[in-house]
Amino acid sequence: MRRQLNTLYVTTEGAWLRKDGANIVMEVDGAERARLPAHMLEAVVCLGRVMMSPALMGYCAESGICVSFLTPHGRFQARVEGPVSGNVLLRRAQYRVTDDPARCADVVRNLLIGKVHNQRAVLGRGLRDHGEKLVPEHHAALSHAHRRLGRIAHSLLTEPAVDRLRGLEGEAAQSYFGVFDHLIRVPAPALRFAGRSRRPPRDAVNALLSFLYTLVTHDCRSALESVGLDPAVGFLHRDRPGRPSLALDLLEELRPMLADRLALSLINLRQVSERDFQPMDGGAVLLKEDSRKLVLTAYQERKRDELMHPFFEEKAPIGLFPFLQAQLLARHLRGDLDGYPSLLWK
Repeated sequence: MRRQLNTLYVTTEGAWLRKDGANIVMEVDGAERARLPAHMLEAVVCLGRVMMSPALMGYCAESGICVSFLTPHGRFQARVEGPVSGNVLLRRAQYRVTDDPARCADVVRNLLIGKVHNQRAVLGRGLRDHGEKLVPEHHAALSHAHRRLGRIAHSLLTEPAVDRLRGLEGEAAQSYFGVFDHLIRVPAPALRFAGRSRRPPRDAVNALLSFLYTLVTHDCRSALESVGLDPAVGFLHRDRPGRPSLALDLLEELRPMLADRLALSLINLRQVSERDFQPMDGGAVLLKEDSRKLVLTAYQERKRDELMHPFFEEKAPIGLFPFLQAQLLARHLRGDLDGYPSLLWK
């Protein structure tokens, strides 16, 4: 199985990254602050005002290390990478399947079965861990949503149309996020969750979720490119200029286990609090700089946790799951697998 490499996240404003032999060196105000061997990395993510030497950019491109530039709060800006991996035959197969309504629906169905199953697993874990401490109405609401997600997953099995599958996904999201606040076990009013909001996030929990989703999307895009797929052409998400639609497809079944559970753990274990968020003009709420570093560290640690992969039937770091699912999708599109195997978290 592929070895998991690291992603270097640079969050220090004004940092300068340069190449020194086979090392990446970070300098701040002319002083060296960090040095890391490049062979340990698969990606470099720069958040905010971070600069990089042309020599290092070229070295990363030649070495297969993807460099991404994000705003301080995680919005994608640009990406530097070397020659695209894979072959044109796989991508042509991908495009043909996306244009075939029946075959496209088969992929979408399995993606959404994985997503809804994993959302249901998040609620089930909350009921197991905190059920006795919940007020009766919250326990009842979580139990109802848990059952409803099970019914939606069953309905997905027989639905042939992509648009109807998207409708069932919307119903599942409404049920799931409608009770997400009951999984938050801290009393702080600033950490209440009233529903999903994006662009911009309107509360602290949404700010944390959006930041984590950005990180997982980056890993999904890198995984898809590593197996030769086009991250811009998706099955569930419609094509749109500048949008990594297939990476967002892959994100759907991964985010309950990689992002949602991590967000709940950070809040419930009081590793993040209302002091870690900054209200902005216009109603947006964003993570502060030091808090982003804390979340990045927690995300990297979460990626090292090992779980049994349901298809390969062996343990692997969670950080490898985007690559493993991308690999399975590529095998399906080549015709080696009859269907795309859903990622079902236990």
